[in-house]
Amino acid sequence: MRVEVIRAWPHRFESAVLELPDGATVADALAASGFADAGHTGVAVHGVSATTTAVLNEGDRVEVLRPLQIDPKEARRRRARG
Repeated sequence: MRVEVIRAWPHRFESAVLELPDGATVADALAASGFADAGHTGVAVHGVSATTTAVLNEGDRVEVLRPLQIDPKEARRRRARG
């Protein structure tokens, strides 16, 4: 099956399209992509939080999540202050 693994930063991203056997997990995709040691804080499949044991399906997009740079509540407060 074909899946895509993506990790992104503010102005760039890396993507790997992989052919994995049926029944492959998120952990398998991370290992095959080389992004397993990226120091990520979590993963998502099509934007939905997932665990590394989640089984993938044909066409899934695995997203490597990075740590937040600022607390979302604090960011809203700053925007509200203008």
